[in-house]
Amino acid sequence: MLRFCPVLLVLMLASCGANVVIQRDARFDVTYDDTVTSDNQTIYSYNHTVSRNKTEGVRVSVELLSESAPSPVLFVVRQKQAVLSFQVPLILRGLYQRKYQYTQLGRTLCQPPTKAVAETQFFFVDVSTLSSAGVHYQLRVSRVDMCVCAQFFRYVFPEGVDTVIVKVNSQKNFPCSVMSIQDIQCPVYDLDNNVAFIGMYQTMTTTAAITVQRKDFPSNSFYVVVVVKTEDEACGGPLRFYPLLPDELLDAGNRSKTLDVIVSPAINSEVYVMGMLFCLGIFLSFYLLTFLMACVENKRYDAMCFNLSAVSLADNGSTLSSEAVTDSLASADGNYGYMERSLESVGRSRHESLSSVEEDDYDTLADIDSDKNIVRTKKFLCVSDLARKDKRILSKKYQIYFWNIATIAVFYALPVIQLVITYQTVVNVTGNQDICYYNFLCAHPLGALSSFNNILSNLSYVLLGLLFLLIILQRDILHNRALERNENTALECGIPKHFGLYYAMGTALMMEGLLSACYHVCPNYTNFQFDTSFMYMIAGLCMLKLYQKRHPDINASAYSAYACLAAVIFFSVLGVVFGKGNTAFWIVFSVIHILATLLLSTQLYYMGRWRLGEAAYGLIKRPSDFASYLLAIAICNLLLYFAFYIIMKLRSGERIQCLALVCILFTAVVWGFALFFFFQVMLIDLCLQKTPAESREHNRECILLSFFDDHDIWHFLSSIAMFGSFLVLLTMDDDLDTVQRDKIYVF
Repeated sequence: MLRFCPVLLVLMLASCGANVVIQRDARFDVTYDDTVTSDNQTIYSYNHTVSRNKTEGVRVSVELLSESAPSPVLFVVRQKQAVLSFQVPLILRGLYQRKYQYTQLGRTLCQPPTKAVAETQFFFVDVSTLSSAGVHYQLRVSRVDMCVCAQFFRYVFPEGVDTVIVKVNSQKNFPCSVMSIQDIQCPVYDLDNNVAFIGMYQTMTTTAAITVQRKDFPSNSFYVVVVVKTEDEACGGPLRFYPLLPDELLDAGNRSKTLDVIVSPAINSEVYVMGMLFCLGIFLSFYLLTFLMACVENKRYDAMCFNLSAVSLADNGSTLSSEAVTDSLASADGNYGYMERSLESVGRSRHESLSSVEEDDYDTLADIDSDKNIVRTKKFLCVSDLARKDKRILSKKYQIYFWNIATIAVFYALPVIQLVITYQTVVNVTGNQDICYYNFLCAHPLGALSSFNNILSNLSYVLLGLLFLLIILQRDILHNRALERNENTALECGIPKHFGLYYAMGTALMMEGLLSACYHVCPNYTNFQFDTSFMYMIAGLCMLKLYQKRHPDINASAYSAYACLAAVIFFSVLGVVFGKGNTAFWIVFSVIHILATLLLSTQLYYMGRWRLGEAAYGLIKRPSDFASYLLAIAICNLLLYFAFYIIMKLRSGERIQCLALVCILFTAVVWGFALFFFFQVMLIDLCLQKTPAESREHNRECILLSFFDDHDIWHFLSSIAMFGSFLVLLTMDDDLDTVQRDKIYVF
């Protein structure tokens, strides 16, 4: 029998030097005042009836009445299928290892499962301590309805409901709280230091929302657990206590919060289908409209080619009109040998390989040294003065813009995709909903994606970017066909057609959609640059295209252009990392901004003051969202240059054709609506710099088809507006297609 002595000690014997074990039959709703020492252990025995169709919990409340105890009191609750233990006083650690002591504690026991309609079950509360001195405590156990319990709630999925959204609202920002969704198992993790162990959770001030799917919970039910944190720092609150000693215990005070918990069915599969059909239908309609316009464009090019041929025949095969020849002779060899070079190039095969052409060959003109002074003496420059290089070589040069941005896109996108997949995996595995800043009130999951609607809406950029590439391809083919029909004439009309930058713009729009979708897989402040990098590209390429229209021979090379854009993105990253509240960074950036304005601005009289104002605003205000500030600079400069171009075009006696005018008006209207939603979205993006709990205060319900929020509408409208802007760039000079280049002014 000696070998069984340890077992007998636990039960009741003291013959081997064991503690005295006292067992009591206890009742619910009765407060027991007792004392425990290291020499005795008290066991309280409870029994209650558990019903299969009724959810009922048990609340164990304890309070330590002794002011100081050398050792804590250990409470162990033994249920049928679970064991819960905790000590009093309870010590929870906060930021910087600060310790908070709780002498009053209440824990809610989960209801053990039962297959019977009603079953009587026993559970025991063991009280013990290692303190030799008596420790005085109070114990009270009571029944609570778990549907109204202040600690956690149980929800059972109704038939036919596969997804629900759990919303928790409170009138008070603080104390900071944690809302957790846990599977039905015992024990329930309802303390600040263990609530994140299982399930999904997020911090909250006034609002929290989590979408829950039946497939993630085999029992078809789950617990909603709400825990008040020991500190408010995780929710953006102040740190109230500063201990003088490292091990000093702090009193957290009375931290309680009144809240409402609402569980409602989420959208069904029909809403998903409607949202996807809406997205595809709207933008595929652009394809249909573009197909009809392509037919009209084909006829316009045929008519233009016929007119050019007629003009060429009327001039007896001359490459210039009589008026142009007279002007050229009067300007001291004004043709600069252009006719000879043109006639010489006609004999070359258009299918000649250009693979051996190098970048150094692009800017060579045999007579540039002798003719540049003559060009400088002209009162007004014409496009013919800046369009003298071999158009095939220039086309090859501008194609480098497309190939470079395609290469950049591949090397940029692959690590981004890998990173956001890792983010999403971490969110799904850990359940930490604070990693990603979703609009939780309108975040519809699909598969492993937590917010499918925000990703789907970015498809608009991809579809319209691809459509623009198809439009450019059609124009490129028509232009080459027109050149072949008129290859026996040296007559040069219209703005030189170089499509490389257009191809780059369409690719950039597609990449903006892809990277914005990657950003929305897990939006947060550290990866916000994914959503803006190609916006810088688009703004820069549009400005380059505007300049190229009237300066085809002297436009920047692809390498220098992308190097400048890389510098912009580099400063964007520096601003995100170091710019917030850093005066030295803003001084350096403002100096560089001003120097770039003085050195690079070709229209300083019109835009210099505005750019200096941008630099001054940044230095004085120091916006917290540096990436958006830098993007605003790029967009404002693009719009100013755009307005300058249109004004100068009209002042030069040129006109805007009907198609271009329709594109301008349509784009302006869409931009107006898009900017309205942009400012709504910008306020939300500023929340990326706040804590996740604070950012959720700005979450909003879906506003379109119960599927899309205002951020999705911004995606739709901005993609249409950018597509329209591209069309304006493409068509605004169509009126010059039959005008000789020596009559088109440079500005």
